Amino acid sequence: MKRSIGLAGVAVAVALSGCLGPRFMDRSAVVTEPSPCGATRFEVYFADSEARLTESARQAIGMTAAQLQGCDIRKVQVIGLADARGGATANQSLSERRAVAVTEALTAAGWPAPAFEVEAAGDAGAVTDGGVREPMRRRTEVLIDAAPRN
Repeated sequence: MKRSIGLAGVAVAVALSGCLGPRFMDRSAVVTEPSPCGATRFEVYFADSEARLTESARQAIGMTAAQLQGCDIRKVQVIGLADARGGATANQSLSERRAVAVTEALTAAGWPAPAFEVEAAGDAGAVTDGGVREPMRRRTEVLIDAAPRN
């Protein structure tokens, strides 16, 4: 014997299954935008034997400063590097000038000066972990510790 559930029975079954009409949940409570405030790292590259910021370097600094504008900048480590050419004394000086140039640009962008740790690796920055000298280490590494403002 076959049983049929009439139209009323189908409507009840659909309603009970939650398929009747749109039921949208407000996802804003569970989906949030990721915060740009956190550990960030970027590099600024320089021309050979130069400590002047290039236009690309200024753009990288500007974009990072804008991205972290609403953050609490806790610590900024700026490490100047040089390639293996030019001798230890010249490369140390060049690395220092590069680190200072980046630090000054970030300070001008409104970052707190007390947060900076400025270092220079000289031509030691051109040596990899495996002891190989890399000629293209003409850069400054910037490591940022930032957090959302309370």
